[in-house]
Amino acid sequence: MALFHVRMDVDIPRDLDPAVRAETVATEKEYSQDLQRQGKWVHLWRIVGQFSNISIFDVDSPDELHEILWNLPLFPYMTIEVMPLTQHGSSIK
Repeated sequence: MALFHVRMDVDIPRDLDPAVRAETVATEKEYSQDLQRQGKWVHLWRIVGQFSNISIFDVDSPDELHEILWNLPLFPYMTIEVMPLTQHGSSIK
């Protein structure tokens, strides 16, 4: 398994049809919760005051993470920063 720190900043256009927005956000929630139940989306933290989050993914490969991110319903409206993680030499866990 490989761990990744992912920052997602969302910028939905203000003129997007409200029904499309609501459906997209609902589908995003369902998709992300399914990935959390599978153990792939390990942590999901909101950044206070922003439409942004910091997440930790535990996936088999960078390719799997790429597919997960590209399939996010809000992906077209996101700026995403990915940082691969590895064990720190001073960590006791």
